[in-house]
Amino acid sequence: MPHTSILRAGAAWALALALVCSASGAQAQRPINTPTAATATPLPWPPVATFSILGYDPETGEVGGAVQSRVFSVGNGVLWAEAGVGVVATQAIVDVSYGPQALALLKSGMAPDAVVKTVWERDPDPRPENWTKQGRQFAVMDAQGRVAAFTGPKASTWAGDKQGVYCSAQGNILAGPAVVADMVKAFESTTGHLSLRLLAALEAGQRAGGDTRGMQSAAMLIVKKNGGVWLNNDVVLRLQVDDNPEPIAELRRLVEKAATMRRPVRR
Repeated sequence: MPHTSILRAGAAWALALALVCSASGAQAQRPINTPTAATATPLPWPPVATFSILGYDPETGEVGGAVQSRVFSVGNGVLWAEAGVGVVATQAIVDVSYGPQALALLKSGMAPDAVVKTVWERDPDPRPENWTKQGRQFAVMDAQGRVAAFTGPKASTWAGDKQGVYCSAQGNILAGPAVVADMVKAFESTTGHLSLRLLAALEAGQRAGGDTRGMQSAAMLIVKKNGGVWLNNDVVLRLQVDDNPEPIAELRRLVEKAATMRRPVRR
């Protein structure tokens, strides 16, 4: 091989090696599962960095929630609802048992603020070193639209919640407080079916910056006694977008499709 060809080949090899090292370094700077302010050691699982909205429609008696996050299949564990009882969103340094626990306490007659206090205080905090209860976030709404929420002091910043008329918005690892404020405003100012109001809230939250890591999945759950299709079905709508670069847009497509098939709602 001529001397110049050897030099070119060596340079190309060095450039390729540099690119590989550079890419590896970039990946090392953006680990998926990093410690947060809530922990001193790596988290066992990624936090459910999420923004969600719970809402109630006094005209129809429907109650439900919607959520979006930069995790796969966020609907798998965040939203819990039972017709005639209420709806729960559990997220951040999440313990999914908060959902069924909260519904059981609502069903016993406990008010949402007492439910939030009871569920959190009796959490045994089994993994305080890397999955602390101080980082949990959840919201509870009863079947009359009364709501309460909790954002732990060690939930990943920015984290917080805001309540409005028959709604509560909450989130963590967000662009800032405008996310939840705009969600409440959108829910309160949107008309039409509860699904459209919940969807408008998600869209407003995303416009305000949403989850700072981006988007991946979304979900919606709405219930009412015998409000679903077929017999003995309390699920008005259960939609999940598990993995999509534009999950809220896909959720809108599904919500609008469902609207074309919805029968008149009886109170």
